[in-house]
Amino acid sequence: MSVQKKERRLTPARISAMKGKQPIVCLTAYTTPVARILDEHCDLLLVGDSLGMVLYGMETTVGVTLDMMIAHGRAVMRGVSRSCVIVDLPFGTYQESKEQAFRSAVQILQQTGCDGVKLEGGEEMAETIAFLVQRGVPVCAHVGLMPQQVHTAGGYRSVGHSDSETAKIRRDTRAVGGAGAFAVVVEGTVEPLARELTDTLPVPTIGIGASPACDGQVLVSDDMLGLFNDFTPRFVKRYAEIGSLMAEAAKTYADEVRTRAFPSAEHTFRLRS
Repeated sequence: MSVQKKERRLTPARISAMKGKQPIVCLTAYTTPVARILDEHCDLLLVGDSLGMVLYGMETTVGVTLDMMIAHGRAVMRGVSRSCVIVDLPFGTYQESKEQAFRSAVQILQQTGCDGVKLEGGEEMAETIAFLVQRGVPVCAHVGLMPQQVHTAGGYRSVGHSDSETAKIRRDTRAVGGAGAFAVVVEGTVEPLARELTDTLPVPTIGIGASPACDGQVLVSDDMLGLFNDFTPRFVKRYAEIGSLMAEAAKTYADEVRTRAFPSAEHTFRLRS
């Protein structure tokens, strides 16, 4: 009798090799149950620092800590059997020096078992990316709109509208690609520029609010599923309204408890005869 071979999980190298072949499917995941559901359908699961906003109610991602990312990274790893898993380096854990970034990345890799890390930044982070990659840490870069820089950027807005912004994003993308990043998230970047970056970069671009021509797409799962209703960016398509379903179910439950319709006999333990 032949034994069916277990499919190996996708690696950063395999994700990188998908450029120009098939679109890369990526969603965020923060918990084991959600990771189990998404794993079958995604190539890449991102444990994003967006968890600070969608799970913890923070106004920005700046307050997210390394311990939070490790805890959720562990949870996601318990739920995957196929997808490549990347964990965000949170604000303040990698910008000080390349050595600090390496220590933070190693802590995440060792304590979660994930496949690599993601960090925000362009030219200024190229040396750090190269330092990590040369020491065995797969890195996904992040250019364009960078949520961790929301305070200096003046808020969340699309980028690439001026000549200076366009030139900066081009330089950033070339720098992180040349430093050895296996993929680059391009966020909130106007379509013509994001398409150009995809055409010129040798590694995959993963768009979020960027061009449909990107090599892959990522969305925050809670946005896509209608769970996070505080704000819906223009680039988000709602594929379900689970938040509304949860509210309806909670109302029905509350009504039944208050009218003593629940629990009924079928939900009650009785003495064995």
